[in-house]
Amino acid sequence: MLRRILIGGAGLVAATATITVVGTRRAARTWGIDPLETAKPLPGDDLIADPTPSDTRGLEIAAPPEAVWPWLVQMGYGRAGWYSYDAIDMDRPSAHELVPELQRLAVGDLMPTHPGGGFLVKELEPEQALVLYLDDELVKQQAAKPAKPASVNLKATSAALETMVPGQFRATWTFVLEPRDGGHTRLIERFRIATPMTGPIAEMLGGFMGLGVFVMVRRQMLGIQARVEGRWYPQRWFRPWRYRTTETTPVEPVITAPAPAPA
Repeated sequence: MLRRILIGGAGLVAATATITVVGTRRAARTWGIDPLETAKPLPGDDLIADPTPSDTRGLEIAAPPEAVWPWLVQMGYGRAGWYSYDAIDMDRPSAHELVPELQRLAVGDLMPTHPGGGFLVKELEPEQALVLYLDDELVKQQAAKPAKPASVNLKATSAALETMVPGQFRATWTFVLEPRDGGHTRLIERFRIATPMTGPIAEMLGGFMGLGVFVMVRRQMLGIQARVEGRWYPQRWFRPWRYRTTETTPVEPVITAPAPAPA
């Protein structure tokens, strides 16, 4: 009897995992994708002319580019966060307010992903485009410098990434803001990576990485949209690291007026 229960439970877990993966893959093929945006050249494309995978997604935000830009500038580990699944890439929740002291960013600066390392700011056009870059040589240089130990979740994430992208690689992460009618903004994100890997194993690892990028980027884009539009995108399960920045400019909450009393 116990064996039947265990077998049935394992089957249910496997079926649930399969449904989740299939659903995620289906969403990854369509969510935020515009064929015209996928084909158009964007800043930073020249840094990797031969990407192994390239992922481009867009989202419309009900605010002008100048209102979106500050949220991009302050991104990063140890800064305002990535506005995604913080338990994976942060050790405290991402900020849901603008942080004045984090509004200075220039080409050559580091946008951290963990203690002592991260993406290099390669191109920056205020209120228009931000291009981040990373390769294996930069990772080695950053790892050689002393830094405080990373949290357990960041170590696990780094180990997974090292498995999916072993050896040499070059990667760009581009954020583009395009004005739209009605004072809106089209936020476009493009992630490109090049590795020397080929064959079935490379395709399998690339597929896993692509799903991971989609899951994190989708949450990030929705998180940016919600913050800019004044709608906090809560992560209630992330309570162990209660955090609130100081000297901040809070986002005005969306307040729904109570329904009028019946006559």
